[in-house]
Amino acid sequence: MKYSLEFTSQLKVLSVEAWEWITSFDGISREMKPYMRMSKPSGVNSLQDVPFEPGKRLFRSWIYLYGFIPFDFSDLTLIRVDDGLGFVEESNMGSMRFWHHERRIIPNIEGCIIVDSLEFEPRFFGALTYRIIRYFFKHRHRQLRRYLG
Repeated sequence: MKYSLEFTSQLKVLSVEAWEWITSFDGISREMKPYMRMSKPSGVNSLQDVPFEPGKRLFRSWIYLYGFIPFDFSDLTLIRVDDGLGFVEESNMGSMRFWHHERRIIPNIEGCIIVDSLEFEPRFFGALTYRIIRYFFKHRHRQLRRYLG
């Protein structure tokens, strides 16, 4: 069964600052802490450091629960990148039959809005996985508002 979720946060930073945040591994890590951490290749500090070809895997990222317990992987794959405005990710994951994550930046008078739209199909524990993903992305958006206003 496929699930869908959407999360929205009004931020007080310009869209260019939000773009730097959502593409940097420092920003991604701050959003995920303390629950998860994603590995990255040495020397890669941003998604912008990796050559982009639509639909081609950028690299395999191991996902660690609480920063040190490996429990999943993501073959990080971007389908589309709209510089400064967002991206669409469709990554193969150990825990998911299907994973689609669209992250958009919408500039406005107060700064910008970040919208995360998810569609996913867990391999197992569908309803539980749905609740975990929902909680985790609510946490990520609390962190976004904490760090970016």
